Amino acid sequence: MSRVLLTGASGFIGRQALDLLLAEGHEVHAVARSIGEPRPGLVWHAADLLHFGTASDLVAAARPERLIHLAWTTTPGRYWTSPDNVAWAAMTLELHHAFAAAGGQRAVYAGTCAEYDWSGPDLDETRTPLVPKTFYGTAKASTGRLLVAAGQQGGPAVAWGRIFYLYGPGEASGRLVSDVIAGLLADRPVDCTEGRQERDFMHVADVARAFVALAASDVTGPVNIASGDCRPVRDLVTEIGRQTGRAELLRLGARATPPDDPPRLAASVTRLREEVGFVPRYDLASGLADTIAWWRRRLAATAARSP
Repeated sequence: MSRVLLTGASGFIGRQALDLLLAEGHEVHAVARSIGEPRPGLVWHAADLLHFGTASDLVAAARPERLIHLAWTTTPGRYWTSPDNVAWAAMTLELHHAFAAAGGQRAVYAGTCAEYDWSGPDLDETRTPLVPKTFYGTAKASTGRLLVAAGQQGGPAVAWGRIFYLYGPGEASGRLVSDVIAGLLADRPVDCTEGRQERDFMHVADVARAFVALAASDVTGPVNIASGDCRPVRDLVTEIGRQTGRAELLRLGARATPPDDPPRLAASVTRLREEVGFVPRYDLASGLADTIAWWRRRLAATAARSP
């Protein structure tokens, strides 16, 4: 078993990855803004990663063999244009430099599908050019290029997992799936676009499993983290309506589709399936069922605490 440094350990993906790593018997050094509950095999590090020198201090304290770096700015509605993307890019490079200097063996970083040129067909790690249209995508693409190139020069092996669309228990409000489920369970009408645009959605537990599997593999370079099931967004929304029993509250077409919204963002998952050997556990129906059940429990607990 390995000593693993996990950043973003209290985040949407990080919470799931932490559970998986501990279940596999790794010694996990988990980084978050505040310390979580103690567990066997777990060492918490409360840290502000954007403070210069923190990354080096963490590596010195943890002495990790493997690194899974998930932390980045992800505030809904803000992260696409946030100036903090520059700070996160700089911090990530600092972290890799410290990890390499300390003799780290393998590093896995979280990238994004927003790095790609969205004008083409299926998005492939080797054939699709990187032409990001957003500041966030540019920051990720630039960081990923440097880190993958660094891995090719020697030192730690580097893998760069490009995340597509995800959902699941614990997702923040302001996201498609969380907002649709919360609205329908509250008996509120939910305005949507026509939902003709096609996207690849993956349950967050599978996203975390993919990162843990990637960290355990020998695969290097960019790898798409996606389900391989690209379908119209309306399929996802109507499935939520069906499972909640409130399909009549969905108002498809009530919102205009943004003119620059790509019609299709499909991921090639050949590297993930054939080289990493990863297959998702959830399909769309079972993943949404798990997520809706979590939301029902959350709303019931909130109601029970109300006077």
